[in-house]
Amino acid sequence: MSEGRSPKDRKSGSPKGRKKSEVESPKSDEESTSALDIPQSEIKKELTTENSPLTTKMEVHHHPNLHHEKKPWKEYLLEGLMIFLAVMMGFFAENLREHISDNNREKEFAKALYTELSIDSATAAEKFQLRQSREGDMDYLYNYFKDSSLTALPRQFYPAFAKFYIVNIYTFEPKDGILSQLRNSGSLRYFKSVPLQKLLGDLSVAINNVRNRNEQEYQFFANPLKPFLLQHFDFKWLDQLRQMSPPGSGRSILNMIDPYLKGTKTIPASILNVATLDRTEASNMAAFYKQMQVSSRSLQLNDYIQINKKILQELRQSYPLD
Repeated sequence: MSEGRSPKDRKSGSPKGRKKSEVESPKSDEESTSALDIPQSEIKKELTTENSPLTTKMEVHHHPNLHHEKKPWKEYLLEGLMIFLAVMMGFFAENLREHISDNNREKEFAKALYTELSIDSATAAEKFQLRQSREGDMDYLYNYFKDSSLTALPRQFYPAFAKFYIVNIYTFEPKDGILSQLRNSGSLRYFKSVPLQKLLGDLSVAINNVRNRNEQEYQFFANPLKPFLLQHFDFKWLDQLRQMSPPGSGRSILNMIDPYLKGTKTIPASILNVATLDRTEASNMAAFYKQMQVSSRSLQLNDYIQINKKILQELRQSYPLD
């Protein structure tokens, strides 16, 4: 009967084949069963062994020790003192920085103010002398209009008469650009000198007085001087004066008059509308103009010059202005 089986059947039915299958099949079932039957505690135990990477990473996390030991009171006192000293040092450093910055600004403002006032001082002194000369011309015109010939005019009449027409060259316009900047920006506080601050206040008052006086003088020129000049002054005399003036004399009429008086050539001229000229009115006009000039020079202009001089002295004493 064994011979009647096919080779395939013989092979599959051989004891050797059956033994191998029987041996391997129980083993697979045993491994599958054993893997399912392992308790969860065993699996956790296996995962938490010392050789596990997860255990190694978790072990580096430690809870901080929140318990602080009390320090001696001297250490607290020392820490408080150190904090106090740090704050005070910062406060002193900031104050020192501001002090240095304020000193630098004070010196810059003092130098700029000194320059401006020095220029005005020279200009005011020049105007002061010019006004004195003009006052003499007003005296001359007062006496001439009063009782002299109005047709046979001497050579020096029109140079004096022209002083009625000249206005701007005698006007002093004080500059206060730096002073206004200091006052409007509150920078006057940089000047620590009390006398200097008082003088700067006096200077502001003096400047306003000079400007108010200039306005009064111009109003007098606008009326009655200007209508009087349009009625009686021969402006052709000025044209001929400009033509005969040497080059370099400038556009100022006053600079042309001085060479003319020193020369010998005479420019013919006359008083226009002489029949309608009122001697008393003309002489009084010259006298009043002179008094206005004297008052402006001796009061407003002189006050400004004196205050300007004191401020310049105070600035030189308080600051290096080389």
